[in-house]
Amino acid sequence: MGFRSGDIVSRRSYQCDVIFKITEIRKRSSGDHLAILYGESVRLVADAFLSDLVNVDEGELRHRIDEEKEKLERSLYLLKQDQLLIKEKQEYVATNFYRYDENVFHIPGKVLHLDGDPAYLDKCLHLYEKIGVPVHGEYCKETEMPKRISELMEKYQPDILVITGHDAYSKHKGGIDDLNAYRHSKDFVKTVKLARKWIQHRDQLIIFAGACQSHFESLIRAGANFASSPSRVNIHALDPVYIVAKISFTPFVERINVWDILKNTLTREKGLGGIETKGVLRMGMPFKLNNE
Repeated sequence: MGFRSGDIVSRRSYQCDVIFKITEIRKRSSGDHLAILYGESVRLVADAFLSDLVNVDEGELRHRIDEEKEKLERSLYLLKQDQLLIKEKQEYVATNFYRYDENVFHIPGKVLHLDGDPAYLDKCLHLYEKIGVPVHGEYCKETEMPKRISELMEKYQPDILVITGHDAYSKHKGGIDDLNAYRHSKDFVKTVKLARKWIQHRDQLIIFAGACQSHFESLIRAGANFASSPSRVNIHALDPVYIVAKISFTPFVERINVWDILKNTLTREKGLGGIETKGVLRMGMPFKLNNE
């Protein structure tokens, strides 16, 4: 066959636009072989005949990794600049426009992140830690999310909920508005609806839901504040983290303009969208390092 599980490949029929890892090779009754593919940096699961695959050599892989790293660092820099400006503004207003020498403290929003891909979850948790967002991560297959969401909501009581993993739209299974044509959009929609039964107000529980090519409109109608994918394009594995970080570090007295939250993501408005939403950050003072 020439290919095996773990190989890094791309697809000729899509001009080698996305790099995948082969997770499984299935032999069909017709005798040919079908590879199950998971995106290396985008939240996409796909399949392809082995004849459509090409191996990605070390040089090309390194080039793509370097390009991605540069984009990530740029987005992270812009996000941190936003956080710094928000912090300075909040402290200035909170002290009635006077300088205050005592230390203040900040309580960012607490996140529960459900992910259908353990490797992507690890990447997201690493970035949350780097940014300083308090988070609980749970690996959960997309089909199992509706069964587990109530238990997890009760356990973690999050301010922000992320429901993501893998998804894909297949035009051979139905029209673009047919949920049956999507791999996991129905699972995400069910999970959002069940989470909303716990907390109905969209400013008291903020939800991001979806993955590559997900049915954006259904996720918003189900109760998500932000979702993918308005143009049914692929989203980057770390895009949910940038949205959550912006919400987590925006004061609860401020509303977040949708464009302000999308502009620092890697996919922007074609892959992500949402509704006007309040932040969840709270500030206090003074901050004491002991129990005096």
